[in-house]
Amino acid sequence: MNEEEKTSDFDFDLWSKMAQEEPEKFELMRQQLIDDLIAQAPEHFKPRMIGLQWQVDQVRKQAINPMATCSQISRKMWNNVLGENGLLNALQEPKKILSTLEKAPAGKILSFERPKSGK
Repeated sequence: MNEEEKTSDFDFDLWSKMAQEEPEKFELMRQQLIDDLIAQAPEHFKPRMIGLQWQVDQVRKQAINPMATCSQISRKMWNNVLGENGLLNALQEPKKILSTLEKAPAGKILSFERPKSGK
C-alpha cells in the first residue's frame, strides 16, 4: 500500500463534522487512531512516540484555543529541528558529535574478589 492509498482512507469532512457536532466522540476516535498508529510502530519507536504524544496532549490541554495549540506544537517541532541539539545541527556536524562521543570518559571497571568459603 502506498502513501496515497493510506491517506485516501482519511475522510477530512467526517472528522471535521465530528469535531464540531460530537466532540466527545471525535476525541475517542482521535485517541483510537493514535493508539492504533503507535501499536503498529516498531517496538524501539513506541516509547518515544508515546512520550511525544504525551507532550502534544499537554500542549492541547493548556492552550487557550486550537490556533495557539497548533502554534505551540509547531514551535516545539522547529526547536527539535533547528535548536542547539536539533536534527539540523546533528546532520551538519556529524564529526563533531562523533568526536564528542569518542572523548567521553570511559567508566571505571571495578574488580570484585569472590568470597572465600569458610571450609
